[in-house]
Amino acid sequence: MASIEEKVENLIKDKIEALGYKLYDVQYAKEGKDYYLRIFIDNEKGIDLNDCEKVSNEINDILDEADYIKEQYFLEVSSPGVERVLRKDKHLEDQLNCEINIKLFKTLNGSKEYTGILKNYNDKEISIITNNKNINIERKNISLIKSVYNWE
Repeated sequence: MASIEEKVENLIKDKIEALGYKLYDVQYAKEGKDYYLRIFIDNEKGIDLNDCEKVSNEINDILDEADYIKEQYFLEVSSPGVERVLRKDKHLEDQLNCEINIKLFKTLNGSKEYTGILKNYNDKEISIITNNKNINIERKNISLIKSVYNWE
């Protein structure tokens, strides 16, 4: 059975693309007593508040009609930002040979955080090069992966 995130992604992807945006990610989360449905959109020109409002207005009724989410939730539409969370294989594919930051649940070789060039990934692990060394990190030990933006 598909998750709420997958169902929502399939439901709204074509509509968002028809508006001229790319659907980057969908996240459904409970924080405290509240539920949030977060829709991350992108395009080549970047995303501003008007873009978020436009997409929100277009997908709100579609989401209500589908009624996939039984709990009351807050809908948030935003940009994934310049340092993006990499949750899916398609995100990792876009970052091959680019610098990424990985945070771990537990220490590996004395550290809980690594920054390096993404060289490879599969279902079980991610390989990066950092300080001229190849490091393989088990995906089950990863708490967060983000792209790294060079601010200089």
